[in-house]
Amino acid sequence: MPERERIDLDVLIVGAGPAGLAAALRLAQLQQADGGAALSVAVIEKARDVGGHLLSGAVLDPSALAELVPDFREAGAPIAAEVGTEAVHFLTARSDWRFPFVPPPLSNHGHCIVSLNALSRWLAARVEAAGIDVITGFGAAEVVYDGPVVAGVRTSDRGLDRQGQPQSNFEPGVEIRAKVTIVCDGVRGNLTKQLVRTFHLDAGRQPQLYALGIKELWEIPPDRLPPGTVVHTLGYPLRAEEFGGAFLYAMPDGVVSLGFVAGLDYRDPMFDPHVAFQRLKQHPFFASRLAGGRMVRYGAKALPEGGWHAIPRLYMPGALLAGDAGGFVNGSRLKGIHLAMRTGMLAAEGAFRAIRAGDVSSEGLAGYQAAIERGPIKQELYPVRNVRQAFAHGLAAGLAFSAWSLVSRGWWFVDPLSSRAGHERMATRADYYGADAPLPDADVHHVTIDRRVTFDRLTNVHHSGTRHREDQPAHLIVHDTDICRTRCRVEYGNPCTRYCPAAVYEMVDDGAGGRRLQINASNCVHCKTCDILDPYQIVDWVPPEGGDGPQYEGM
Repeated sequence: MPERERIDLDVLIVGAGPAGLAAALRLAQLQQADGGAALSVAVIEKARDVGGHLLSGAVLDPSALAELVPDFREAGAPIAAEVGTEAVHFLTARSDWRFPFVPPPLSNHGHCIVSLNALSRWLAARVEAAGIDVITGFGAAEVVYDGPVVAGVRTSDRGLDRQGQPQSNFEPGVEIRAKVTIVCDGVRGNLTKQLVRTFHLDAGRQPQLYALGIKELWEIPPDRLPPGTVVHTLGYPLRAEEFGGAFLYAMPDGVVSLGFVAGLDYRDPMFDPHVAFQRLKQHPFFASRLAGGRMVRYGAKALPEGGWHAIPRLYMPGALLAGDAGGFVNGSRLKGIHLAMRTGMLAAEGAFRAIRAGDVSSEGLAGYQAAIERGPIKQELYPVRNVRQAFAHGLAAGLAFSAWSLVSRGWWFVDPLSSRAGHERMATRADYYGADAPLPDADVHHVTIDRRVTFDRLTNVHHSGTRHREDQPAHLIVHDTDICRTRCRVEYGNPCTRYCPAAVYEMVDDGAGGRRLQINASNCVHCKTCDILDPYQIVDWVPPEGGDGPQYEGM
């Protein structure tokens, strides 16, 4: 067995998303201003290229980017378009009603439309120009400890067969040790899950609430929508009991981002977010805008939307959490990139101070969370701390509370509002449908697939650029598949076959008159929905072999 390589650093940043790259660039700036001994810093990223696994709408609030790179426009940041025309529509099954004004949280004046994939590549180039290594194709498999202190990570082994046995091309993962590890492994990150459990970081916090975002990139006739057009919709195809909406962002040359977001706390076990997205595109409002166009890219990603009261403790001995890993998304504004960047910058400052002071204990790193609580991040998130929870009572209640929060800054008689994790809210088939409960394999929310506007899951996965080595161990671990063919099938109708937007989970004939779970792991687009929403919490998403997964070019 080859010996495992060890690398020692001062600061290790896990994840080359907006939080991780902002942290790295801020560390470079701090070192330049400090003039002391240079710290050894590196960023590791599980995608084969920077940005390969990054997906967002995305309308960028440029405030954090302007703070990090004041001349970002002159320096060539990849801004696709400045926001121009804005509109919000409420859709019914066949018509739409335009709001007479854009609600303040959804106003994007002064913001810009970007590809997060392109923006991250641009940031990574600046990080590398500042002398910090960005190493791609290395997924962090587990946390390394030195007693009670986080001491770094171990990356995934390469060259294992399906049974986890070394093949001829086996390469053991690298142990990367650091005085401080800044964990930016994204929504429901595998390292973050380990750290939350080990250090009880969620003690006294509300459960995180999630949504699934599904996005397609389209090319339409270039004269149809002016670049900078931003449209958001509520209503159809969602029912009043379900949280979510859609967006359409226009970029130059007829390229548009079309997306659909569904809260992962719905009650109907037969609800299918991917089917709902296809139905959305059949609505006259969207069908007329997509007519004559073609879909060129697809992707899906979970979003952490629980807000201020769901943010865990962000520091522990030797490590900090930043970005989506910490739950920094403003669901009311549909924004998270600027918050990820701000947390990354503050994490860099906290790590830098701790290392210079020679104290990387919890006490030495606690200043990071204190900086968040006294700065613009809390100022933005605290007034809307209960908005997402209010939507558990339906669309009307959620919108009313959203409006009230603009006046009250989030005050209510109960604070925080009660909240339940999404997997606990899902009802059984019997509880939701009663005596008329559909069969487990029933196509309740049917949609016609034409492969022009609407697409099946496998066609969409093809357009995500997803690639996994077929004979590696499954990176989707179902700890008790017997539950899938028995209890889950009877009680919930195997909802994984519907909530997964990539046809990873399939119930197939077991050869004995029953059904068994088949996991098509090579389809996985790394959205983490199964890890989040499984009603029995027996699914764990872990990184596949380094570099594998989707390739979100231009997304």
